[in-house]
Amino acid sequence: MGTVNGLPAHILLVHAIVVLLPLAALLLVLTAVWPAARRRFAGPNAILSVLVVALVPVTTSAGEWLEHRVAETTLVRDHAELGDTAIWAALPVALLALGIWWRQREATMSTEARATGGSAVTTAIQRRTYLAPLSVTITRIIIALAVVIAGWAVYDTYRIGDSGARAAWTGNFSSVPAQEGSAGD
Repeated sequence: MGTVNGLPAHILLVHAIVVLLPLAALLLVLTAVWPAARRRFAGPNAILSVLVVALVPVTTSAGEWLEHRVAETTLVRDHAELGDTAIWAALPVALLALGIWWRQREATMSTEARATGGSAVTTAIQRRTYLAPLSVTITRIIIALAVVIAGWAVYDTYRIGDSGARAAWTGNFSSVPAQEGSAGD
């Protein structure tokens, strides 16, 4: 993808990643820690996280297109290398978000089965829980993973964004205001 409305697509797409990946990471922690948030946001966050994973290669591809059309500098090269790590921050967020959604789904199914009484069908549903929604140990492991993975995703997004801003703006502005038009204007 090259340009959108005359602007490099990368500079537009990157804003989606900078907003959506940390948002997905925040929702990951909330859904891991807070059961009310899990019930409400586990599904939407799983969808958002998968969307981010799909958007990262599109954004990096647009970045590679742009990289070949700007002056080669150390800052641009460093940014391009850091940009390649974004998928490794987005993938674990998505995988864990899907896992949390699945646990919530299984917990909901198990609760519904108990509420209907203990028929043969509900007993089969109760036994089909793969991620043990009621296991305290697994919940604690998921919370710890969520905090670490979300922290990494936010930090990586910051590093990539900071390097991109440095590559784009270093030496391209003045610390003093530009002179406004001449007195005759």
